[in-house]
Amino acid sequence: MSDTVIRVENLGKKYIIGSQQQASYLTLREEITKRFSSIFTPFSKRVSHPAKEEFWALNDISFEIKQGEVIGIIGRNGAGKSTLLKLLSRITEPTCGRIYLTGRVASLLEVGTGFHPELTGRENIFLNGAILGMSRREIVRKFDEIVAFSEVEKFLDTPVKRYSSGMYVRLAFAVAAHLEPEILVVDEVLAVGDAQFQKKCLGKMKDVSGEGRTVIFVSHNLGAVSQLCPNCLWLEQGKIQDYGATSLMVSSYLRSCDASSGTGQSSFKEDLEKDSQLRQVRLLTEDRVVTQTFDCDEPVVVELVYQVRRRVPGLYCYLEISRIDGICVMVSDSFDMGDNPLSDLPPGMYCIKVSIPPRTLGHGDYTIYLNFASPAGNKFNIDSPDIVCTFTLNDFTTKRGNKRPGYFSTLANWDVSAVSSVPQITDKLF
Repeated sequence: MSDTVIRVENLGKKYIIGSQQQASYLTLREEITKRFSSIFTPFSKRVSHPAKEEFWALNDISFEIKQGEVIGIIGRNGAGKSTLLKLLSRITEPTCGRIYLTGRVASLLEVGTGFHPELTGRENIFLNGAILGMSRREIVRKFDEIVAFSEVEKFLDTPVKRYSSGMYVRLAFAVAAHLEPEILVVDEVLAVGDAQFQKKCLGKMKDVSGEGRTVIFVSHNLGAVSQLCPNCLWLEQGKIQDYGATSLMVSSYLRSCDASSGTGQSSFKEDLEKDSQLRQVRLLTEDRVVTQTFDCDEPVVVELVYQVRRRVPGLYCYLEISRIDGICVMVSDSFDMGDNPLSDLPPGMYCIKVSIPPRTLGHGDYTIYLNFASPAGNKFNIDSPDIVCTFTLNDFTTKRGNKRPGYFSTLANWDVSAVSSVPQITDKLF
Protein backbone atom coordinates (compact mmCIF):
# COMPACT_ATOMS: atom_id res chain seq x y z
CA MET A 1 0.00 0.00 0.00
CA SER A 2 2.98 2.31 0.46
CA ASP A 3 3.19 3.25 -3.25
CA THR A 4 -0.59 3.77 -3.71
CA VAL A 5 -1.34 7.51 -3.86
CA ILE A 6 -5.05 7.33 -4.83
CA ARG A 7 -7.49 4.73 -3.58
CA VAL A 8 -11.19 5.01 -4.42
CA GLU A 9 -13.73 2.73 -2.74
CA ASN A 10 -17.39 2.42 -3.78
CA LEU A 11 -17.53 6.06 -4.83
CA GLY A 12 -20.85 7.58 -5.86
CA LYS A 13 -22.20 11.05 -6.65
CA LYS A 14 -25.93 11.74 -6.86
CA TYR A 15 -27.67 14.84 -8.23
CA ILE A 16 -31.33 15.79 -8.16
CA ILE A 17 -32.91 16.55 -11.55
CA GLY A 18 -36.04 18.70 -11.81
CA SER A 19 -35.14 20.95 -8.91
CA GLN A 20 -33.83 24.48 -9.18
CA GLN A 21 -31.88 23.87 -6.01
CA GLN A 22 -29.14 21.57 -7.14
CA ALA A 23 -27.06 22.21 -4.06
CA SER A 24 -28.04 22.32 -0.39
CA TYR A 25 -28.00 26.12 -0.43
CA LEU A 26 -29.12 29.18 -2.44
CA THR A 27 -27.32 32.44 -3.00
CA LEU A 28 -28.69 35.55 -1.26
CA ARG A 29 -30.05 36.88 -4.58
CA GLU A 30 -31.80 33.56 -5.32
CA GLU A 31 -33.31 33.41 -1.81
CA ILE A 32 -34.64 36.99 -1.99
CA THR A 33 -36.07 36.41 -5.50
CA LYS A 34 -37.72 33.19 -4.36
CA ARG A 35 -39.38 34.82 -1.32
CA PHE A 36 -40.63 37.90 -3.19
CA SER A 37 -41.98 35.73 -6.01
CA SER A 38 -43.87 33.67 -3.44
CA ILE A 39 -45.42 36.80 -1.84
CA PHE A 40 -46.58 38.57 -5.00
CA THR A 41 -47.61 35.59 -7.14
CA PRO A 42 -51.34 34.80 -6.75
CA PHE A 43 -51.93 31.37 -5.31
CA SER A 44 -54.00 30.34 -8.33
CA LYS A 45 -51.04 31.02 -10.64
CA ARG A 46 -48.45 29.21 -8.61
CA VAL A 47 -47.25 26.12 -10.40
CA SER A 48 -46.32 22.91 -8.74
CA HIS A 49 -42.69 21.91 -8.91
CA PRO A 50 -41.86 19.09 -11.29
CA ALA A 51 -41.16 15.73 -9.79
CA LYS A 52 -37.59 15.33 -8.61
CA GLU A 53 -35.51 12.59 -10.16
CA GLU A 54 -32.27 11.13 -8.86
CA PHE A 55 -29.33 11.00 -11.24
CA TRP A 56 -26.16 9.12 -10.32
CA ALA A 57 -23.29 10.79 -12.17
CA LEU A 58 -21.01 8.16 -10.62
CA ASN A 59 -22.11 4.88 -9.10
CA ASP A 60 -19.96 2.37 -7.18
CA ILE A 61 -16.55 3.35 -8.57
CA SER A 62 -13.48 1.60 -7.13
CA PHE A 63 -9.85 1.69 -8.32
CA GLU A 64 -6.25 2.38 -7.23
CA ILE A 65 -3.49 4.49 -8.77
CA LYS A 66 0.13 4.07 -7.77
CA GLN A 67 2.84 6.71 -7.47
CA GLY A 68 4.27 7.83 -10.82
CA GLU A 69 1.48 6.33 -12.92
CA VAL A 70 -0.04 8.31 -15.79
CA ILE A 71 -3.67 7.30 -16.14
CA GLY A 72 -6.04 8.40 -18.88
CA ILE A 73 -9.79 8.60 -18.39
CA ILE A 74 -11.98 8.26 -21.47
CA GLY A 75 -15.71 8.06 -22.07
CA ARG A 76 -18.61 9.76 -23.78
CA ASN A 77 -19.97 13.17 -22.80
CA GLY A 78 -21.85 12.67 -19.52
CA ALA A 79 -20.03 9.46 -18.61
CA GLY A 80 -18.86 10.98 -15.31
CA LYS A 81 -15.26 11.92 -16.17
CA SER A 82 -15.39 15.54 -14.96
CA THR A 83 -17.43 14.56 -11.90
CA LEU A 84 -14.76 12.05 -10.92
CA LEU A 85 -12.01 14.66 -11.27
CA LYS A 86 -13.97 17.16 -9.16
CA LEU A 87 -14.32 14.56 -6.43
CA LEU A 88 -10.62 13.69 -6.57
CA SER A 89 -9.78 17.42 -6.43
CA ARG A 90 -12.09 17.91 -3.41
CA ILE A 91 -14.10 20.54 -5.28
CA THR A 92 -17.30 18.66 -4.48
CA GLU A 93 -18.17 15.99 -1.94
CA PRO A 94 -19.18 12.42 -2.79
CA THR A 95 -22.64 11.13 -1.95
CA CYS A 96 -21.16 7.83 -0.81
CA GLY A 97 -17.85 6.00 -0.78
CA ARG A 98 -14.34 7.07 0.20
CA ILE A 99 -11.30 8.63 -1.48
CA TYR A 100 -7.81 8.24 0.01
CA LEU A 101 -5.17 10.65 -1.34
CA THR A 102 -1.46 10.84 -0.50
CA GLY A 103 0.16 14.18 -1.27
CA ARG A 104 -0.87 17.52 -2.71
CA VAL A 105 -3.27 17.64 -5.65
CA ALA A 106 -3.05 20.31 -8.37
CA SER A 107 -6.11 20.48 -10.63
CA LEU A 108 -6.75 22.10 -13.98
CA LEU A 109 -10.41 21.38 -14.66
CA GLU A 110 -11.59 24.47 -16.51
CA VAL A 111 -10.29 27.78 -17.86
CA GLY A 112 -9.03 29.99 -15.04
CA THR A 113 -9.36 27.43 -12.24
CA GLY A 114 -8.34 29.11 -8.99
CA PHE A 115 -7.83 32.54 -10.59
CA HIS A 116 -9.40 35.83 -9.51
CA PRO A 117 -10.39 37.89 -12.58
CA GLU A 118 -9.57 41.26 -10.98
CA LEU A 119 -6.02 40.27 -10.04
CA THR A 120 -3.07 40.40 -12.42
CA GLY A 121 -1.31 37.35 -13.79
CA ARG A 122 1.54 37.92 -11.33
CA GLU A 123 -0.82 38.13 -8.36
CA ASN A 124 -2.74 35.07 -9.48
CA ILE A 125 0.43 32.98 -9.63
CA PHE A 126 0.94 33.63 -5.91
CA LEU A 127 -2.77 33.20 -5.13
CA ASN A 128 -3.08 29.93 -7.03
CA GLY A 129 0.16 28.65 -5.56
CA ALA A 130 -1.12 29.38 -2.05
CA ILE A 131 -4.38 27.56 -2.84
CA LEU A 132 -2.31 24.55 -3.90
CA GLY A 133 -0.57 24.63 -0.52
CA MET A 134 2.78 26.08 -1.60
CA SER A 135 4.81 28.46 0.54
CA ARG A 136 5.74 31.90 -0.79
CA ARG A 137 9.39 30.79 -0.93
CA GLU A 138 8.48 27.83 -3.16
CA ILE A 139 6.44 30.04 -5.48
CA VAL A 140 9.25 32.62 -5.79
CA ARG A 141 11.70 29.81 -6.61
CA LYS A 142 9.54 28.59 -9.49
CA PHE A 143 8.20 31.99 -10.60
CA ASP A 144 10.51 32.57 -13.59
CA GLU A 145 9.95 29.04 -14.91
CA ILE A 146 6.16 29.49 -14.68
CA VAL A 147 6.24 32.78 -16.58
CA ALA A 148 8.58 31.44 -19.27
CA PHE A 149 6.43 28.35 -19.83
CA SER A 150 3.16 30.28 -19.98
CA GLU A 151 4.50 32.82 -22.53
CA VAL A 152 2.44 35.66 -20.97
CA GLU A 153 5.33 37.74 -19.62
CA LYS A 154 4.20 40.80 -21.61
CA PHE A 155 0.80 40.70 -19.88
CA LEU A 156 1.96 39.63 -16.43
CA ASP A 157 0.74 42.82 -14.76
CA THR A 158 -2.59 42.89 -16.62
CA PRO A 159 -5.78 41.70 -14.83
CA VAL A 160 -6.54 38.20 -16.05
CA LYS A 161 -10.14 39.18 -16.86
CA ARG A 162 -8.62 40.72 -20.00
CA TYR A 163 -6.82 37.50 -20.97
CA SER A 164 -8.02 35.34 -23.83
CA SER A 165 -9.08 31.79 -22.99
CA GLY A 166 -5.77 30.53 -24.41
CA MET A 167 -3.75 32.87 -22.17
CA TYR A 168 -5.82 31.76 -19.16
CA VAL A 169 -5.04 28.11 -19.88
CA ARG A 170 -1.33 28.69 -20.48
CA LEU A 171 -0.88 30.46 -17.15
CA ALA A 172 -3.13 28.10 -15.17
CA PHE A 173 -1.37 25.00 -16.52
CA ALA A 174 2.06 26.53 -15.93
CA VAL A 175 1.23 27.17 -12.27
CA ALA A 176 -0.30 23.73 -11.69
CA ALA A 177 2.54 21.85 -13.37
CA HIS A 178 5.51 23.77 -11.95
CA LEU A 179 4.60 23.94 -8.27
CA GLU A 180 5.52 20.29 -7.76
CA PRO A 181 2.26 18.65 -6.69
CA GLU A 182 2.39 14.94 -6.00
CA ILE A 183 -0.79 14.46 -8.09
CA LEU A 184 -1.61 16.48 -11.23
CA VAL A 185 -5.20 16.33 -12.52
CA VAL A 186 -5.85 17.72 -16.03
CA ASP A 187 -9.23 17.86 -17.77
CA GLU A 188 -10.20 18.60 -21.40
CA VAL A 189 -9.26 22.26 -20.82
CA LEU A 190 -6.03 21.85 -22.84
CA ALA A 191 -8.18 21.71 -25.99
CA VAL A 192 -8.50 25.51 -25.72
CA GLY A 193 -4.77 26.01 -26.26
CA ASP A 194 -3.08 26.03 -29.67
CA ALA A 195 -1.29 22.97 -31.08
CA GLN A 196 2.18 24.18 -30.08
CA PHE A 197 1.14 24.77 -26.47
CA GLN A 198 -0.66 21.41 -26.27
CA LYS A 199 2.60 19.78 -27.35
CA LYS A 200 4.45 21.66 -24.59
CA CYS A 201 1.85 20.55 -22.03
CA LEU A 202 2.12 16.91 -23.03
CA GLY A 203 5.90 17.15 -22.77
CA LYS A 204 5.63 18.74 -19.33
CA MET A 205 3.25 16.02 -18.11
CA LYS A 206 5.74 13.40 -19.28
CA ASP A 207 8.46 15.18 -17.30
CA VAL A 208 6.20 15.34 -14.24
CA SER A 209 5.49 11.61 -14.38
CA GLY A 210 9.20 10.92 -14.90
CA GLU A 211 9.87 12.65 -11.58
CA GLY A 212 7.71 10.10 -9.77
CA ARG A 213 4.55 12.22 -9.62
CA THR A 214 1.13 10.96 -10.65
CA VAL A 215 -0.88 12.36 -13.58
CA ILE A 216 -4.59 11.86 -14.31
CA PHE A 217 -5.49 13.05 -17.80
CA VAL A 218 -8.96 13.41 -19.35
CA SER A 219 -9.25 14.29 -23.04
CA HIS A 220 -11.32 13.55 -26.13
CA ASN A 221 -8.04 13.73 -28.04
CA LEU A 222 -7.46 9.99 -27.92
CA GLY A 223 -4.17 10.35 -29.77
CA ALA A 224 -2.85 12.48 -26.90
CA VAL A 225 -4.19 9.97 -24.37
CA SER A 226 -2.50 7.13 -26.27
CA GLN A 227 0.76 9.08 -26.44
CA LEU A 228 0.85 10.01 -22.75
CA CYS A 229 -0.95 7.26 -20.82
CA PRO A 230 0.14 3.59 -20.74
CA ASN A 231 -3.13 2.61 -19.05
CA CYS A 232 -6.65 3.94 -19.29
CA LEU A 233 -9.90 3.96 -17.29
CA TRP A 234 -13.04 3.78 -19.44
CA LEU A 235 -16.20 5.24 -17.88
CA GLU A 236 -19.67 4.57 -19.22
CA GLN A 237 -22.87 5.97 -17.66
CA GLY A 238 -21.19 6.65 -14.33
CA LYS A 239 -19.58 3.24 -13.99
CA ILE A 240 -16.24 1.69 -14.88
CA GLN A 241 -16.71 -0.07 -18.20
CA ASP A 242 -13.15 -1.40 -18.35
CA TYR A 243 -9.57 -0.71 -17.32
CA GLY A 244 -6.32 -1.74 -18.99
CA ALA A 245 -3.77 -0.93 -21.68
CA THR A 246 -4.67 2.31 -23.45
CA SER A 247 -4.47 0.82 -26.95
CA LEU A 248 -7.07 -1.82 -26.07
CA MET A 249 -9.33 0.62 -24.19
CA VAL A 250 -9.27 3.21 -26.99
CA SER A 251 -10.04 0.64 -29.67
CA SER A 252 -12.96 -0.83 -27.70
CA TYR A 253 -14.28 2.60 -26.78
CA LEU A 254 -14.22 3.92 -30.34
CA ARG A 255 -16.08 0.89 -31.65
CA SER A 256 -18.75 1.42 -29.00
CA CYS A 257 -19.15 5.11 -29.88
CA ASP A 258 -20.48 4.61 -33.37
CA ALA A 259 -23.78 6.54 -33.22
CA SER A 260 -24.79 5.10 -36.59
CA SER A 261 -24.93 1.52 -35.24
CA GLY A 262 -23.46 0.13 -38.44
CA THR A 263 -25.91 1.86 -40.79
CA GLY A 264 -23.82 4.79 -42.02
CA GLN A 265 -26.32 7.34 -40.73
CA SER A 266 -27.42 8.68 -37.35
CA SER A 267 -29.80 11.26 -35.88
CA PHE A 268 -29.47 13.43 -32.79
CA LYS A 269 -32.23 14.39 -30.38
CA GLU A 270 -33.41 17.99 -30.54
CA ASP A 271 -32.16 20.22 -27.72
CA LEU A 272 -34.09 23.49 -27.62
CA GLU A 273 -31.60 25.08 -25.21
CA LYS A 274 -28.83 25.03 -27.83
CA ASP A 275 -28.48 27.98 -30.20
CA SER A 276 -27.56 25.50 -32.94
CA GLN A 277 -26.97 21.78 -33.14
CA LEU A 278 -26.24 18.80 -35.36
CA ARG A 279 -29.41 16.86 -36.22
CA GLN A 280 -28.22 14.17 -38.65
CA VAL A 281 -25.10 12.59 -40.15
CA ARG A 282 -24.89 10.40 -43.25
CA LEU A 283 -21.91 8.78 -44.97
CA LEU A 284 -22.44 8.72 -48.74
CA THR A 285 -20.70 7.44 -51.82
CA GLU A 286 -20.32 9.70 -54.85
CA ASP A 287 -23.62 8.22 -56.10
CA ARG A 288 -25.33 9.16 -52.80
CA VAL A 289 -25.56 5.60 -51.49
CA VAL A 290 -25.52 5.45 -47.66
CA THR A 291 -22.78 3.11 -46.46
CA GLN A 292 -19.97 2.63 -43.96
CA THR A 293 -17.65 0.73 -46.30
CA PHE A 294 -15.74 2.59 -49.00
CA ASP A 295 -12.97 1.94 -51.47
CA CYS A 296 -9.80 4.03 -51.42
CA ASP A 297 -10.48 4.93 -55.06
CA GLU A 298 -13.73 6.77 -54.23
CA PRO A 299 -14.50 9.85 -52.13
CA VAL A 300 -16.12 9.63 -48.70
CA VAL A 301 -18.89 12.22 -48.47
CA VAL A 302 -19.89 13.29 -44.94
CA GLU A 303 -23.32 14.93 -45.07
CA LEU A 304 -24.48 16.90 -42.02
CA VAL A 305 -27.93 18.35 -41.34
CA TYR A 306 -27.45 21.29 -39.01
CA GLN A 307 -30.14 23.37 -37.32
CA VAL A 308 -29.66 27.01 -36.32
CA ARG A 309 -32.16 28.44 -33.84
CA ARG A 310 -30.32 31.66 -33.03
CA ARG A 311 -27.46 33.32 -34.90
CA VAL A 312 -23.98 32.35 -33.66
CA PRO A 313 -21.27 34.84 -34.72
CA GLY A 314 -18.04 33.05 -35.58
CA LEU A 315 -19.59 29.57 -35.56
CA TYR A 316 -17.32 27.01 -37.20
CA CYS A 317 -17.08 23.23 -37.42
CA TYR A 318 -14.01 21.14 -36.56
CA LEU A 319 -13.80 17.66 -38.11
CA GLU A 320 -11.20 15.12 -37.03
CA ILE A 321 -10.63 11.70 -38.59
CA SER A 322 -8.76 9.16 -36.47
CA ARG A 323 -7.78 5.55 -36.87
CA ILE A 324 -9.44 3.06 -34.57
CA ASP A 325 -6.37 3.19 -32.30
CA GLY A 326 -7.08 6.86 -31.61
CA ILE A 327 -4.28 8.32 -33.76
CA CYS A 328 -5.49 11.44 -35.58
CA VAL A 329 -4.69 11.23 -39.29
CA MET A 330 -6.64 14.15 -40.76
CA VAL A 331 -8.21 17.40 -39.57
CA SER A 332 -10.47 19.78 -41.45
CA ASP A 333 -12.59 22.76 -40.47
CA SER A 334 -15.03 25.13 -42.13
CA PHE A 335 -12.22 27.65 -42.82
CA ASP A 336 -10.50 25.29 -45.29
CA MET A 337 -11.79 27.06 -48.39
CA GLY A 338 -11.14 30.59 -47.07
CA ASP A 339 -14.33 32.21 -45.83
CA ASN A 340 -16.21 30.33 -43.10
CA PRO A 341 -19.73 29.58 -44.48
CA LEU A 342 -21.15 28.71 -41.02
CA SER A 343 -20.55 32.03 -39.29
CA ASP A 344 -23.65 34.02 -38.34
CA LEU A 345 -26.13 31.87 -40.27
CA PRO A 346 -29.78 32.98 -39.91
CA PRO A 347 -32.18 30.54 -38.19
CA GLY A 348 -33.02 27.54 -40.35
CA MET A 349 -32.00 24.00 -41.33
CA TYR A 350 -28.85 23.54 -43.40
CA CYS A 351 -27.13 20.71 -45.27
CA ILE A 352 -23.34 20.66 -44.96
CA LYS A 353 -21.24 18.36 -47.16
CA VAL A 354 -17.59 17.53 -46.56
CA SER A 355 -15.87 15.36 -49.15
CA ILE A 356 -12.70 13.39 -48.39
CA PRO A 357 -10.91 13.00 -51.74
CA PRO A 358 -10.14 9.53 -53.10
CA ARG A 359 -6.68 8.10 -52.50
CA THR A 360 -6.20 10.13 -49.35
CA LEU A 361 -6.34 7.65 -46.45
CA GLY A 362 -4.99 4.11 -46.29
CA HIS A 363 -7.15 1.06 -45.70
CA GLY A 364 -8.51 0.50 -42.21
CA ASP A 365 -11.21 1.57 -39.77
CA TYR A 366 -11.76 5.26 -38.96
CA THR A 367 -13.84 7.45 -36.66
CA ILE A 368 -15.23 10.92 -37.37
CA TYR A 369 -15.28 13.41 -34.50
CA LEU A 370 -17.20 16.71 -34.79
CA ASN A 371 -17.31 19.84 -32.68
CA PHE A 372 -19.10 23.13 -33.39
CA ALA A 373 -17.56 26.11 -31.60
CA SER A 374 -17.35 29.89 -31.60
CA PRO A 375 -14.71 32.21 -30.12
CA ALA A 376 -17.43 34.86 -29.60
CA GLY A 377 -19.50 35.06 -26.44
CA ASN A 378 -19.04 33.33 -23.10
CA LYS A 379 -19.36 29.74 -24.27
CA PHE A 380 -16.69 28.33 -26.58
CA ASN A 381 -18.27 24.95 -27.39
CA ILE A 382 -21.67 25.46 -29.04
CA ASP A 383 -22.46 21.82 -29.87
CA SER A 384 -20.19 18.85 -29.16
CA PRO A 385 -21.67 15.70 -30.72
CA ASP A 386 -18.32 13.91 -30.25
CA ILE A 387 -17.68 10.77 -32.38
CA VAL A 388 -20.58 10.64 -34.81
CA CYS A 389 -19.76 7.60 -36.94
CA THR A 390 -17.14 5.12 -38.07
CA PHE A 391 -16.27 3.90 -41.56
CA THR A 392 -14.01 1.36 -43.25
CA LEU A 393 -11.72 1.91 -46.24
CA ASN A 394 -10.62 -0.97 -48.46
CA ASP A 395 -7.81 -0.88 -51.02
CA PHE A 396 -8.14 -3.87 -53.33
CA THR A 397 -6.87 -2.26 -56.54
CA THR A 398 -3.19 -1.91 -55.59
CA LYS A 399 -0.68 -4.77 -55.81
CA ARG A 400 -0.55 -5.39 -52.05
CA GLY A 401 -4.27 -4.72 -51.61
CA ASN A 402 -5.36 -4.37 -47.98
CA LYS A 403 -1.92 -5.61 -46.84
CA ARG A 404 -0.36 -2.34 -48.00
CA PRO A 405 0.65 -0.53 -44.75
CA GLY A 406 0.63 3.17 -44.00
CA TYR A 407 -1.73 5.97 -43.03
CA PHE A 408 -2.17 7.21 -46.61
CA SER A 409 -3.05 5.54 -49.90
CA THR A 410 -1.81 8.20 -52.31
CA LEU A 411 -0.48 6.64 -55.52
CA ALA A 412 2.92 8.12 -56.36
CA ASN A 413 4.00 8.69 -59.96
CA TRP A 414 6.85 6.39 -61.07
CA ASP A 415 8.80 7.39 -64.22
CA VAL A 416 11.66 5.43 -65.82
CA SER A 417 14.10 6.70 -68.48
CA ALA A 418 17.39 5.36 -69.82
CA VAL A 419 20.77 6.96 -68.87
CA SER A 420 24.21 6.37 -70.43
CA SER A 421 26.13 5.98 -67.15
CA VAL A 422 25.99 6.49 -63.41
CA PRO A 423 25.88 10.26 -62.98
CA GLN A 424 28.21 12.16 -60.69
CA ILE A 425 26.78 13.24 -57.32
CA THR A 426 26.88 16.89 -58.38
CA ASP A 427 25.13 16.22 -61.67
CA LYS A 428 21.40 16.34 -62.18
CA LEU A 429 19.92 12.96 -63.07
CA PHE A 430 17.09 14.35 -65.18
